[in-house]
Amino acid sequence: MLDLYIRSVKGIFLNRARAALTFFSIAIGVCAVILTLNIAELGKTALNSEIDGLGIDGLAISSNSQSSPLTVNELENIRALSYVSNAEPVMIETTELYMNNENTSVCLWGLDKDADKTISLKLLRGRFLNSGDISSDSRVCLIDEKTADKYYVGVGKSISLRSGEANEKYKIIGIIKTGSGLLQNFLGSYIPDFIYVPYSTVQSAFSDSNFSQIIIKPSDGTSISSTEKKILSFLGRDGKQKDGYLINDLSEKKEGLDNIIIIFSLVLSSVGGISLLVAGINTMNTMLMTVKERTKEIGIKRSLGASTFSIISEFLIISAVISFIGCISGLAAGYLISWIFSLIYGLTLYIDIGIITLIIGITVLSGTAFGIYPAVKAARLDPAQALRYF
Repeated sequence: MLDLYIRSVKGIFLNRARAALTFFSIAIGVCAVILTLNIAELGKTALNSEIDGLGIDGLAISSNSQSSPLTVNELENIRALSYVSNAEPVMIETTELYMNNENTSVCLWGLDKDADKTISLKLLRGRFLNSGDISSDSRVCLIDEKTADKYYVGVGKSISLRSGEANEKYKIIGIIKTGSGLLQNFLGSYIPDFIYVPYSTVQSAFSDSNFSQIIIKPSDGTSISSTEKKILSFLGRDGKQKDGYLINDLSEKKEGLDNIIIIFSLVLSSVGGISLLVAGINTMNTMLMTVKERTKEIGIKRSLGASTFSIISEFLIISAVISFIGCISGLAAGYLISWIFSLIYGLTLYIDIGIITLIIGITVLSGTAFGIYPAVKAARLDPAQALRYF
């Protein structure tokens, strides 16, 4: 039996150029599948990281009616609830940044001193907002690293922002890094620069004493759905309309995005599957050519008593080995490219042994299946006619 395996493996390299092309076609199909799966997984991980960094794993409350504003009293009352871990106010306004004789549209975020508990704000230089900044409506701000590099400004410098009807100077007290920055890397100028200031400053500058949103994180062991119902009931405690508030379950939005990525990866994986199908047809063509080239050899083996089983087994082994070598090459290429991609964007690549085993199994089985017809054709050759073949 061992001799059969050795002869089969040697038979692969009788025509090295054709064997190499067959390996290459299988490797391309496998590489396409691996790249699709890994990029989808990396994208899902990065997106979840970005969303979690923005505090999107809880509830966002906004007012849906002028009769139900989100005030400081509402904020403090919500913070006191036992089933709420943290609640932070958010003021969001679009304004203009004036720097270097040009103006740019920016998103102004009004935050509290503990906003870094719900929003991913990694301090690189300087300091965060403090109680004094909030109580005095200070014209101070934090900017992200991207904005600092863009305008060549740092801690202690000032930027000019339109506050209501006037332009005012805001002193930079900190440089921060938000999330992983991956969305900004991909979308570039489509995402505006973010400037972070005390929420009280936004309220006074834009003459609005109410909050745009309150972001809530439930306590450990408390479900999102039950917290949502309790919050609505609590907000309507003074006879206010419950439908005056809009509560978004931000975790559901994250799950929706995850599902889109999964569907996208499945569609692209099916394209890679077609590549594997084409590679299997190429394997069949290679095996048919091998049968034709070895017709006389097969006739000699049959005349010496070789069984139908041994002839079929030899050619099936050749098909399986070709598929295996091509698959391993494709896996190596796919994971190498994925690893380079993960390094560029600062992501972590996880190798799933189960996926690797599944792909190897499918590739070898499909390659062997495509080799059945050539193997049977070889076994049915008439020895007398095969010996006369040149």
